Parts: sequence; C-alpha cells; structure tokens
Amino acid sequence: MESQEPRQHPEPVALAAALASFSELWSPRIVTTVNDYDVRVAKVEGEHLWHTHDHTDEFFLVLDGELRIALREPAGERTVTLSRGSVFTVPRGTEHKPSAPAGASILLFEPTGTMTVGDRHEEVPDHVDATTGHRLA
Repeated sequence: MESQEPRQHPEPVALAAALASFSELWSPRIVTTVNDYDVRVAKVEGEHLWHTHDHTDEFFLVLDGELRIALREPAGERTVTLSRGSVFTVPRGTEHKPSAPAGASILLFEPTGTMTVGDRHEEVPDHVDATTGHRLA
C-alpha cells in the first residue's frame, strides 16, 4: 500500500538547511519529489562502491566541493571530475563508483525507490547507507 505521507513539502526547501539537518555520509535525504522521481541531497566523503543501476540513469549535481565518478565503459575505465555547480548523468547499465576525497555536498535525481547501491554492486562497506533515501526530519 502506498504511503499517505505527502510527497512534496508544503513550503520551499532551502538546500543548505536540508544539508545542515543531518551529518551521516553517503545517506541521502529526499527533499522533494517530481512526478515519480526523488530529488535527494547527500553529504559524501571518501569512496562509495562500484555499482550499477540496470534500469535508470543517475543524475548528479555538485552543490559544494568536488565529486569524482569512476566509470567502467566499453571503451575502458575513466574518471570524470565534477566541481561545484557541475552536473553529470551516469547512463543506465554503466558501472560506476563515486568518490569525494575532500568531501562534497551533492544533489541526486532518480526514480523513487532507487537503491543507493544500485541493482548490482560489490560488498557494501559500513560507511555506505544502502537505502532508497530518507525523508527530511
């Protein structure tokens, strides 16, 4: 049964305030929804894990800091670096591993219910929250 909890906030959400409301790394918070998509913010530092989303692209926007995304593509492995204000979409089916050596704040846009560790992944380390996102408090 679908939750009766509202999917959108009745008031605007300040992203800085949303990010200040939690401290966990690699544990995204859902700030709102757009149709069947979650808009999530997360604090990240260190490495995530290699994973693949088989049925959906994954959109990244760097709000602060720098995010690196290693990609395993048919042509080989490469890493893209996103600075503050940069966006990048990892195509569905592409194995990838985000990292932020110095820390970053990011915004993600993906279908509601998408697991942070994808459909296929390596062993999940303790510092990564395997979740479909948490509601803001």
